[in-house]
Amino acid sequence: MASDIVSTHSMVDADDLSTAVTTTLGVLDLPNPAGFTRNEWETRQVRNLVQVDLLVGLVAALAALGLRFGASVGESYNRDYLWLTLAFPFAWTVALAINRAFEPRYLFVGSEEYERVFRTGIALTATLAVVSFAFDLRLARGYVVIALPVATALGLSARYLMRHRLHRAWSRGEWLRRVLLVGHEQAVYETSRQLSRESYHGLGVVGVCLPQAPYGRVVLPSLPPVFGTFDEVANAVQRAEADTVIVLSCPELDGSALRRLAWRLERDDIDLIVASTLIDVAGDRTTIRPVDGLPLMHVEHPRLRGGQRMLKAAFDRVMSLIALVVGMPVLLLLAALIKVTPGGRGPVIFKQVRVGRYGEPFTMYKFRSMYAGAEERLAELRHLNETGGALFKMKNDPRVTPIGRMLRRLSLDELPQLANVLRGHMSLVGPRPPLPHEVDEYPFDMRRRLVVKPGLTGLWQVSGRSDLTWEDSIRLDLRYVENWSFPMDLMILARTAFAVWRKSGAY
Repeated sequence: MASDIVSTHSMVDADDLSTAVTTTLGVLDLPNPAGFTRNEWETRQVRNLVQVDLLVGLVAALAALGLRFGASVGESYNRDYLWLTLAFPFAWTVALAINRAFEPRYLFVGSEEYERVFRTGIALTATLAVVSFAFDLRLARGYVVIALPVATALGLSARYLMRHRLHRAWSRGEWLRRVLLVGHEQAVYETSRQLSRESYHGLGVVGVCLPQAPYGRVVLPSLPPVFGTFDEVANAVQRAEADTVIVLSCPELDGSALRRLAWRLERDDIDLIVASTLIDVAGDRTTIRPVDGLPLMHVEHPRLRGGQRMLKAAFDRVMSLIALVVGMPVLLLLAALIKVTPGGRGPVIFKQVRVGRYGEPFTMYKFRSMYAGAEERLAELRHLNETGGALFKMKNDPRVTPIGRMLRRLSLDELPQLANVLRGHMSLVGPRPPLPHEVDEYPFDMRRRLVVKPGLTGLWQVSGRSDLTWEDSIRLDLRYVENWSFPMDLMILARTAFAVWRKSGAY
């Protein structure tokens, strides 16, 4: 077995290790039922994206044509828009290509893909406005106002659905990149566990290279097969049939060593990924500035104030007000159901003190989903906590009422928090609002999440909800704080709808 290779404590020579690794390679071989290599499935995904975006552009243009002109589209003045409708899908797709929305490095994971689609919609709108003004084109504003927002919305939705389909394939072990990890034992062990746990990244570890050969010494149990040392990475890639090398932070692999490794991997078109020591710092916060041939990485401060934050605050207030007004009938219906169903004794709205921005306490509102006196019963259930840390979560909590279970599964119990957003205590998107006793247990690093307003939804909501561990929830909140952007908020709001619809991790 593979574990026998990496956990042996006895002396073995290089030939024995090579034979053992080769023998277990079939056991670790990642399935690829369709028979595609990495480049083939990437090419196919990009080709499918281009076709989908052409279709999105056509649908958006037809919608604009029908809604703007209706039956009058056949008149001579409006016939030019028929040609514009045929040209729009190609203009939309070309604009996406110019914004590098089809480059594999930006596809499949992260928010960069969605941000590029969103920026394409804005850029194409601005371009049409400038061209119309410069050449005095009498372009119907209603056509543009319909076509571009529809194309942007459909483009984002289509890419989400395609990504979700790909992630399901990755979770089944299909089309994974075959990864060789290079680094020290502890770092390699932790990284391989994380990649195995988060298979939606599409990276499957098939082997590792360590600073020294493990002959006659103890290595960590459950470590992937060892294919050699740092000096043997290029040969190890061939033996492991890897297509990607991830180099973890270690002093032995400095700039010169990485450069030489990159030259050797370039020969066989093997991807080289260097894991940064800047934990949870996104690429748009880093800039490479060469100084006399020395590449220096400049790290920008996170966006905690300024114009984008003002835009976020205005967006929160306007959208929460609209949601409260439009959703008032639903809120009243839910309040009535809480009152007349079993467990209805007690107030409809549950109030609880939470900690907001800069540690300021505020009263958070929720629809009551538990029987009266539930807080007093918490102590007797504390030993059944399923998350660890200061956060208490329990799948079959006996304190939850039947209607409360439904409200929680659909996240409808959170709707009264729109009033908190309107009052400025919370944001539509942000870290989970913590309880005071949870904050008391925060180590220093975790207090960083208090520099922004807590949110009605956030990365924790769209990444597993209650299924997340305490550590994962904190890690996602810190990632949000460090890398916030307005397009990220829009992406999280869109993903929240899908997360609620799937009902996964809600209890």
